[in-house]
Amino acid sequence: MPMYKVRPVHGARGAVLAEQLPTCMYRLPNVHRGAAPAAAPTQLTFLSLIQEEVDPSLQALESRQEEILKRLYELKSAVDGLSKMIHTPDADFDVTNIIQTDQHAPLTTNADLDLMLGKDYGALKDIVINANPSLPPLSLLVLHSLLCERYKILSAVHTHSSVKSVPENLLKCFGEQTKQEPRQEYQLGFTLIWKDVLKPQMRFSIQTMCPVEGEGNIARFLFSLLGQKYNAVTSTLIDSWVDTAIFQLKEGSSKEKGAVLRSMNAALGKTSWLVGNELTVADIVAWCALQQTGSASAAPANVQKWMKACENLAPFTSVIKLLK
Repeated sequence: MPMYKVRPVHGARGAVLAEQLPTCMYRLPNVHRGAAPAAAPTQLTFLSLIQEEVDPSLQALESRQEEILKRLYELKSAVDGLSKMIHTPDADFDVTNIIQTDQHAPLTTNADLDLMLGKDYGALKDIVINANPSLPPLSLLVLHSLLCERYKILSAVHTHSSVKSVPENLLKCFGEQTKQEPRQEYQLGFTLIWKDVLKPQMRFSIQTMCPVEGEGNIARFLFSLLGQKYNAVTSTLIDSWVDTAIFQLKEGSSKEKGAVLRSMNAALGKTSWLVGNELTVADIVAWCALQQTGSASAAPANVQKWMKACENLAPFTSVIKLLK
């Protein structure tokens, strides 16, 4: 039995009824006739419910949901930071000495960490460095102090299982442990792992980059986070002094070291610093190389004056304490 009948769409001679085109194929009676008036009270009732005061229990439920979401965000940030260390073979330590300190300093630079390190929403940007405690990279410790003056940094020191023992002063090279804030309150993470490696290694993006090797290369990268900009000539001179300090002053023969000291003495006779009239990464790496090779006492007059100028700066103080 049909629900309802419709009239045929064809005329007597098979022609389509012209009055039904082009809006529809055919017309039907309204099967909902009489239902519209009944909907009005329902609509009025719904509007009246919206205008009523919100139930306090509903407000409490919403507040609880917001608190849970906040705690989940903090937990996600912590897990993201740990995953960066777990997913790299450079952090597979099973004997861990952890000394963490939070550094509080106002942001006084215009450097954009998202632009330089890549934007990673919801996760702390972690710089992870592996270094051998038998030859600590002093320049990286100086640069860490400089970065702490510009950014709010979460610092940590770990000991890898490949190292049997680490001197106490190296375990506390970032200072004593203090009260920590949630990870998302920091701008940058700086993790130093004492590990049996030939050269210092650095990673800051586990998924997208190979490790950066060599103290000089890592020092260049860290110094760039300070936001300093140089022209091509100045950048070339800085790079030249960094390479000279690493490969000749630190690792070269006694003859090469003597030649470097004479070149430094001549350059420092014209300017206060190795390149221009302000501190650069070249000064940091060269000063640390002189300290590690024991050539500081035999340095010429201009070099001695320059070394004292470096030591008067606060970031060099922590390294001086390590050398005592």
